[in-house]
Amino acid sequence: MSVEAKLSNLNSIFQTLEKTVVAFSGGVDSTFLLAAAVRSLGAEQVLAVTAVSATLTDDEKADALELGKQIGVEHVLLETDEFGDEAFTTNSADRCYHCKKIRFSALVDWAAERGWPWVVEGSNLDDDRDYRPGSRAVAELDAVRSPLKEAGLTKAEIREISKQWNLPTWEKLSMACLATRIEYNLPITPARLIQIEEAEKFIRSLCSGQLRVRHHGASARIEVEPDWIAKLAEPVTAQKITEKLKSIGFDHVALDLSGYKMGSMNQGLE
Repeated sequence: MSVEAKLSNLNSIFQTLEKTVVAFSGGVDSTFLLAAAVRSLGAEQVLAVTAVSATLTDDEKADALELGKQIGVEHVLLETDEFGDEAFTTNSADRCYHCKKIRFSALVDWAAERGWPWVVEGSNLDDDRDYRPGSRAVAELDAVRSPLKEAGLTKAEIREISKQWNLPTWEKLSMACLATRIEYNLPITPARLIQIEEAEKFIRSLCSGQLRVRHHGASARIEVEPDWIAKLAEPVTAQKITEKLKSIGFDHVALDLSGYKMGSMNQGLE
């Protein structure tokens, strides 16, 4: 199917909804989804809502707020409390299912109380290729739709159309919740998320491209794109990183020689 046909399908999906809340993180997919919704329905029929909790960094929240202004749509920050549910904080392999169920259930209820019958989220066709238990939670909620996936749009197509539409996110790095950095079965706490955020912010000042600091309790494992491994391993730079990460609570610091890999914490899961 051509990209034009997929865009036509996307427009038809929005037309059947008539008005909708967009679950908006400020990433590539949700920004495109929000822009597409506004193009199809008009800004008055679209509301952007960003879930805010300890899993969202300050930089991500600021980006979402700025992008909402640029697109020209009303934008609401909705506090959510994943940490009130042990099913999330115990950090099992189904962590993302519980997180999405908590967030989207709260968002659906919040939206319905204000006369918004639908919530749309930004999963795309490629997401089915990865381990994403959160998609089960979305499927269980009748008021939540995934228009990009329904229209058959891939990540590459979303980036290309975003470029054509002059969306600043067209080449933005893929984002992932801070909780995905924590080793399964190691409890998720706000303190651990702060450790990760501070560590990544410091290391990002020394390199570019994809970066993850994986939290293994006392140990931090750094993943960067292969071209940056040698640079970060230089003695002076490595010492700076080690000192910083130890100052925020890690006992051991490792640089993963395999480089960044999306979903690396899922290795070993059946």
